[in-house]
Amino acid sequence: MQKIIFLDIDGTLVDDNGIIPDSAKLAVRKARSNGHFVFLCTGRSKSILFPEVLEIGFDGIVGAAGGYIELNGEVLFHEVIKKNNLQLVVDYFNQHEIEFFLETNEGLFASKSCKDSIRALIDTVFETQTAQAELRKSMQSFYNSISEAEDLVRDDINKIGFLGSAVPIERIMEQFPSVFTVIPSTVPFFGTNSGEVSIFGIHKASAIEKVIGHLGLEKEHTYAYGDGSNDIEMLEFVQYGVAMGNAKEEVKRAANDITDRHDEDGIYNSFKKYGLI
Repeated sequence: MQKIIFLDIDGTLVDDNGIIPDSAKLAVRKARSNGHFVFLCTGRSKSILFPEVLEIGFDGIVGAAGGYIELNGEVLFHEVIKKNNLQLVVDYFNQHEIEFFLETNEGLFASKSCKDSIRALIDTVFETQTAQAELRKSMQSFYNSISEAEDLVRDDINKIGFLGSAVPIERIMEQFPSVFTVIPSTVPFFGTNSGEVSIFGIHKASAIEKVIGHLGLEKEHTYAYGDGSNDIEMLEFVQYGVAMGNAKEEVKRAANDITDRHDEDGIYNSFKKYGLI
């Protein structure tokens, strides 16, 4: 029976040092050779899905935390932020001196000084720890994808990332009810009170529902793997929601099962357990 698997990237497919374990690559390729679908299911927009991830080989992409769906190179769904709603966020962040960047499928567009701040954060990481070559490469690729733009109210924005500031993230979460969902950032070095802003009602689970409907698959044949806050809806929706061993506690509570850590062959071991490989 053909199954469909949805994989988060950061903290799930990719470990904390930017490394994709060989066992995870093997698991994905073997599952696909066994006739199963494997999708990336990530908060990242397509512009920051770097070659080392895509070259593993996937049947499709759920990107921008559910705002973008692609199957075999064909776009099935793409929801962008309305310009009037985007203006609300841009005005609020500028007023409170919160640095932010806007994600599109073509690149990232940063507020004034945001790119410089990200460069400083990256340099600090490199100075305070022995960063793996893969992590350095990933961080540099992320930095290189950022452009500074005068006009930030665009019509192609998938979601918004913001850096840490003195404004409590709880206050930001309350700022745009029924318009946006705000969650803590999945990138620790962005700092305290950093986060992500996405369209309200759009999340990984809503995208998965669209994908399986398009493919004519039943939910009983769905699997998902994740570790962060934006994976909770996904893990609760699918038949088999699996949290990584390194996942946050609230993510583990939302899951049906917990596998090993991302750097301890968690994906491979779970695929084996469920007979996917």
